[in-house]
Amino acid sequence: MVKMKFYKNFNILKKHKRSIILIGNFDGVHLGHQKLLRQANIYKKKYKLKIGVVTFDPMPKMYFNKKIKNFKISNIYQKNKILESYGVDFIITKEFNKKFSKIKSDFFIKEFLFKKLKVKYLFVSNNFKFGNNREGDVKKLIQNEVNYNYKIIKPNPLVLNKKIVSSTFIRALLERGNLKLANKLLNRNWTIDGVVQKGRQQGKKIGFPTCNIDIKNYVVAMPGVYAVKVKRKNSNKYLKGIANLGYRPTFNQKKILLEVHIFNFSGNLYNKYLSVEFTKFIRKEKKFKNVNQLRLQIRSDLKVARKS
Repeated sequence: MVKMKFYKNFNILKKHKRSIILIGNFDGVHLGHQKLLRQANIYKKKYKLKIGVVTFDPMPKMYFNKKIKNFKISNIYQKNKILESYGVDFIITKEFNKKFSKIKSDFFIKEFLFKKLKVKYLFVSNNFKFGNNREGDVKKLIQNEVNYNYKIIKPNPLVLNKKIVSSTFIRALLERGNLKLANKLLNRNWTIDGVVQKGRQQGKKIGFPTCNIDIKNYVVAMPGVYAVKVKRKNSNKYLKGIANLGYRPTFNQKKILLEVHIFNFSGNLYNKYLSVEFTKFIRKEKKFKNVNQLRLQIRSDLKVARKS
């Protein structure tokens, strides 16, 4: 596997100039992104070039709309790990701030793509927009190919069952509870990473102790109960379990939280970093009249989760 280099600006080492560059959010690194990366690797092998990805933090949509909090399919660590597995040599995670948002598209092409990166091949989607007020587009990039000695590559989007595979579509699937299709389009189980926090011990009190994880900026999938696989950081060993992603209406809670009960496990996981893979959607979250009803439902859910 390629050992990927990380940068926070465009002032990168000279050895990365005249490379293959891909620009975008790459949220989730789904099948469409994977197709793009495989095509870039064909150029990499043929022309003996490096592959670089330019992405932004925060994502521009989250920067311009501060009300958007839960939006990401994957966090930066997950995204970078997957990109590395697909042969990306370096990634530039540029801070998206007010100053950068005001840059004109012509300036971006000349100063960043040409002077700093000296791009050889630039892979972009047909709907790619950039520059102040999104006034730059693929047409402008193509018009400047001769001026700045690069070549635009526009791979066709991946279409499955007459739907373009996109991060937007996958978010919608997760929100609707269609985990099975979302996982198929991601080519892996959707995963939330996070640190176990000390909660109100409500799960322990009713006989099902849980690891509580703040989902931070992850997209809020359909609130409900899921079968999951869990592993600790830097470990390849999975533990099966069941999780509730939601607002715990029976206890009148309002903050979204991921609660994970690991089967046949005893030990202290507070402050440990866990990866929780969602393998099956079991049911929607609901409010029960009392704790006894909730306990009975959990026992039923456990049977489903153990079989999955």
